[in-house]
Amino acid sequence: MTRPSTEPDDVTQRLRDGMARGVLSFPLTSFRDDGGLDLEAYRAYLTAQLASAPGAVFPACGTGEFSALDEDEYRSVVAATVDAADGRLPVVAGIGYGWAQARRFARIAEEAGADALLVLPHYLVAAPQDGLVAQLSRIAEGTRLPLIAYQRGPVTFTADGLRRIAAIPTVIGLKDGHSDLDRLQRLTLAAPEGFLFFNGAATAEIQARAYATVGVPAYSSAVHAFAPEIGCAFFTALRTGDDAAVDRLLRDFYVPLVELRDRVPGYAVSLIKAAARLRGLPVGPVRAPLTDPAPDDLAELAKVLDDGLALVGAVRRTA
Repeated sequence: MTRPSTEPDDVTQRLRDGMARGVLSFPLTSFRDDGGLDLEAYRAYLTAQLASAPGAVFPACGTGEFSALDEDEYRSVVAATVDAADGRLPVVAGIGYGWAQARRFARIAEEAGADALLVLPHYLVAAPQDGLVAQLSRIAEGTRLPLIAYQRGPVTFTADGLRRIAAIPTVIGLKDGHSDLDRLQRLTLAAPEGFLFFNGAATAEIQARAYATVGVPAYSSAVHAFAPEIGCAFFTALRTGDDAAVDRLLRDFYVPLVELRDRVPGYAVSLIKAAARLRGLPVGPVRAPLTDPAPDDLAELAKVLDDGLALVGAVRRTA
């Protein structure tokens, strides 16, 4: 089929439409037990993910262990995602590191057919606003694809910095992972009309109502990576104003999940992957430096998962 336009305005509209109708999917990357990429397993897993009609799909990002992929593996993952999406929804690939390496990944994603790029926080060092703006400017010079900035870790934009990156023609949005709503409100007010924002906090549903109050209703969902039934039920309850259902899902599933997630560094990814394996999804283990959950934590995760699925009338096994 003819690929959709990757012009910034067209991609922005497709993303806006998708964000209004469904969660943003950040798929896991499938590895074999020996650590190698399992592309066929990833294709099978991705088919199950897309069956729940997310608003957009973001391969090879944080949940997809971008930093653990080499360039050939990255190309394979992005290309497989583009094939699976088949133009039905936007594919936004992760890129990262310094601007020179980010441009290498951007070229690969562009060749693989991605619609846009999520610029993950750069490596290690803190930087002033001039440097953050220059980083995005240099990346933009190396690709025609629209860019979404991700502020988290060492990346934090001021209102002036936001205005400056929004003036770069291909920068179309910002994902926020800091959860500083005072700062975020200032950014949304400083942004030009039509600039995209979405909630990228870890387990974003916990803060979804709060983000919506400052004009950021869209969010990424790690839960969707292993339990799209729960992720979609929460999205529907939130968008229809069913506060009782939102509270029930938060209290009886999301809060216990977050309390377990916070016990060990890296559980924000490895716990998600373990939950997917509990459902029979072919995602395999995490790659070092992440570690798979300890047996006691895995047993607790199984209970949290079963409780959450019961809330939406689903069962654990999908395969």
